[in-house]
Amino acid sequence: MRNISQSGTCVLASRVFLGVVLSLAVAGTSGCSLRTIALRSLADSVADPGDTYARDDDPDLVRGALPVMLKIMETLRDGLPDHKGIRLGLVRSFTSFGVGFVQDDADRLTEKNVQEGQTLYGRGRRLLLRAYQYGLEGLELAAPGFRKEFTDHRADAAVARITKKEDVALLYWTAAALGSAIACSKGDMKLVGDLPLVEKLMTRALALDPDFDEGALHEFFVTYDMTLGTGRGGGPIEAKKHYLRALELSKNKKLGAHVTYAESVLVELQHKEEFVKVLEGVAKADVDADLPHRLVNVLAQRRARWLLSRTDELFAN
Repeated sequence: MRNISQSGTCVLASRVFLGVVLSLAVAGTSGCSLRTIALRSLADSVADPGDTYARDDDPDLVRGALPVMLKIMETLRDGLPDHKGIRLGLVRSFTSFGVGFVQDDADRLTEKNVQEGQTLYGRGRRLLLRAYQYGLEGLELAAPGFRKEFTDHRADAAVARITKKEDVALLYWTAAALGSAIACSKGDMKLVGDLPLVEKLMTRALALDPDFDEGALHEFFVTYDMTLGTGRGGGPIEAKKHYLRALELSKNKKLGAHVTYAESVLVELQHKEEFVKVLEGVAKADVDADLPHRLVNVLAQRRARWLLSRTDELFAN
């Protein structure tokens, strides 16, 4: 999609909308059974778009296209109460949009206008909590009874219900949605109190598939171990182990792990020289060298350059 224009994206979105309309229209002509088949087929395609977005080099183009796709997926979800895939697509896409665009914008805006930044964090929180609910719906479909136990102070029993490797993506994205919502809501102590739920979901995912998504779980634990500290089994040594494992699993093709390590660990340790070295490496990387990760690497570069611009603020000397 590198050279596709904004109008081309609108045409694509219109075609998908047409597919939704046609699928719904089937109910009036051929009965609910055929309608369901049509909706399910469309949901399968929309929930797993392949690498269409991942290969793009224009984050703003993707930012403009994603809200349309999110509403399409919500329409399909309403018509398919038992479709686990569309719920995975929703939690993954809402979380990616909320973190990659809204939360990142809020971080930058807060530097200039705290009040407007907080308003944007509020929007990000709402989107991420919506994503979290879709994740819980998906996990309930994977293991009936999960949602009631998980939200009723029996999280250990709930996560034990998830036993299949195929459901690790749901565990990961549901945890990512909740954890990111908490990051947008540091003043909401009730929501912050749910942070252990994030750990339980991620820990279960790590047990089922430690190599998931080329080290995505290990990248999460880089940040989480720093919040735990050494007294609770975390700290910089454990965080670095996860960082190195994430790099190994991705064959150093995903730049995000470097940014996470620099932002979460090196700032905390006040290792300024290493911070600059790591992020300058990210900023100079050739994002076109690995097309399947191009979009996330472009976003990582944007974050790295912004962090570098704030070096004097982040380090005491």
